[in-house]
Amino acid sequence: MSLKNQIQLIVYPDSLGKDLVELHYVLRRYLSNAIGGIHLLPFYPSSADRGFAPLTYDAVDPAFGTWRDVNLIGREFDLIIDFMVNHISRMSDYFQDYFEKGAESEYADMFLSFNKLSPDGEISEEDLARVYTRKPRPPYTVIQRADGSKEKVWCTFDYEQIDLDWDSPKTREVMRRYLINLSRTPAKMIRMDAFAYSTIKLGTNCFFLEPQVWELLEWLQDYVSPFDVEILPEVHEHYSYHRKISDHGYWTYDFSLPMLVLHTLYHHTSRSLRQWLAICPRKQVTTLDTHDGIGVVDVADLLTPEELQRTLEGLDEKGANTRKIFSGPEYENLDVYQVNCTYFSALECNEDAYIAARAIQFFTPGIPQVYYVGLLAGENDIDLVQLTKNGRDINRHNYTLDEIRSEMQKPVVGRLLRLMEFRSNYPAFDGQFAIEDAPDDEIRLSWRQDSYRAILHIDLRTYVTRISHYDEKAGVMTEFSV
Repeated sequence: MSLKNQIQLIVYPDSLGKDLVELHYVLRRYLSNAIGGIHLLPFYPSSADRGFAPLTYDAVDPAFGTWRDVNLIGREFDLIIDFMVNHISRMSDYFQDYFEKGAESEYADMFLSFNKLSPDGEISEEDLARVYTRKPRPPYTVIQRADGSKEKVWCTFDYEQIDLDWDSPKTREVMRRYLINLSRTPAKMIRMDAFAYSTIKLGTNCFFLEPQVWELLEWLQDYVSPFDVEILPEVHEHYSYHRKISDHGYWTYDFSLPMLVLHTLYHHTSRSLRQWLAICPRKQVTTLDTHDGIGVVDVADLLTPEELQRTLEGLDEKGANTRKIFSGPEYENLDVYQVNCTYFSALECNEDAYIAARAIQFFTPGIPQVYYVGLLAGENDIDLVQLTKNGRDINRHNYTLDEIRSEMQKPVVGRLLRLMEFRSNYPAFDGQFAIEDAPDDEIRLSWRQDSYRAILHIDLRTYVTRISHYDEKAGVMTEFSV
């Protein structure tokens, strides 16, 4: 049941068509030869964050469909689904019972009340300031019960996402059952969302604390592995974290690649990218775009501060200046670790540059994932951001079937699909990777297995992208422009 080494699509259950039934149609109609897997973003009942504040993992939100719809997709494509390790919804039965009954609730031990964390129920401003949060606010929420009493509860992300106490036997009892049930679906991988925020200890930054984090990952792995399911720990931070995850034998993400590719294409130099490709984990999932933004913290020390600043300035100039326009207090656009922008807009909608970027991704070691907006070379959705006041929605447009039919006719989408089909089906990508010698303003990457060989060559000044490969039928090397 191992994952196929083919491109995977990242998609919401209602973003390519209105529900899972229409999504399945789109996958079969347009993508059956281009992808081997699908990361289906959360389809559970949820109270916020477009599915990432789950009420339960036992149900599919009826607006999207049923478990049968999920299972039918999973029978045809490698299915990756999400498990939110760090938190559960404020509106879940567990937290609502705790909200109503307080310490008398059977689920009280699942949550991190300040009364539980500190003898006097208070945590110093100094300790709170140490905590690594993604938005400029303290990591707790205040709840007020019917009797007027107030209580502070640990809450790292949105106020609808209440942190779980993984030292609690009750938490592990509840989540163990969920994990086993999710592993009994056709899913081949479960992404462990925000797991690095699940290690809480006062006096620390409460982020990826060792050795606790390894004990938690081992526990999670233990309950999915009997079903031949892999786990994919998700963390946005310095590349050394991904090296550690890989060294422990887990799949990991290459979140450094998106900004490195932009730097490479903006400034016509392959030096930093080549250095990263020489040391990056091999058991990894690669991305250029996801449902979140383009990572900044992930490339620290891979780019110098000056190189990173130049790239961010270029990103503002070319496509992401919306983060400055929509930066007022009414907009939820305050992520400190990423830039909200579609990848196509980040490259000024330059089709040749965009295809070059995807070619680099597809030749990078690992299994590539393509976000659904990137699949259709989508541009920044300014109207949606103005409507929702959420900066991340700039890259979350929902496409109707008619829109998809139209977008599929765009030349750049046709070029991308042909490239995806080559990457998903050519045998050389199961072999050995090499960085070939080339001038700094070019890049040459190759894969070889037996007689199969594929060589990528990109001119970083013109973005002309060519692939040479061994044609088994003709018995010769042949070349095509992407």
